[in-house]
Amino acid sequence: MAGKNEFYWRRLHSLLGVIPVGVFLVQHLFINHFATMGEEAFNRAAGFVGNLPFVIILEFVVIYIPLLFHAILGIYIAFTADNNPVRLSFFRNWMFTLQRISGIILLLFISWHVWETRIQKALGAEVNFQMMEDILSNPIMLIIYIIGILSATFHLSNGLWSFLVRWGITQSPRSQYISSWVMGVFFVILSVIGIRAALAFVPGFFS
Repeated sequence: MAGKNEFYWRRLHSLLGVIPVGVFLVQHLFINHFATMGEEAFNRAAGFVGNLPFVIILEFVVIYIPLLFHAILGIYIAFTADNNPVRLSFFRNWMFTLQRISGIILLLFISWHVWETRIQKALGAEVNFQMMEDILSNPIMLIIYIIGILSATFHLSNGLWSFLVRWGITQSPRSQYISSWVMGVFFVILSVIGIRAALAFVPGFFS
């Protein structure tokens, strides 16, 4: 990629990271959070989403294809980006570096998560509370999922900050400073929702 083409590809990469991938992440975390209300509440919420008309087509068009594009271009950006957080030790440069690291972690985590859930469903398993309880009752898997959740919430929150800059919404230093705080709060809220949802599948945790 070079010149104007790279500019447009990176803009598309940024846009798809927010819509639809980011929107899906928020929706997914909120659906999972129904687990804190009990097995029946989670199964009902997950069942509603899983039984939407043309759900397979929706998954590919709204989730898998945009996510794959975002991941492939993200890997290119991660390995070609020019930054040096040791020499240039300021906050945004470290956020830039952590964005790339969290993206690599997410690529591995999402691949595993899709295998454990969506692929297993295609092979005949039922994605429900019991499936997630079986997975997350293993302490190692619980730690992996929490790392995955934190990587996802950070990647989205910091990515939103970059999106606002890249699309010309926050141009002044003050607006970017305010956006940093807003996205920090957004990260904390989403992380609490996601981690609480994961812990709800651990037998006896909220008892």
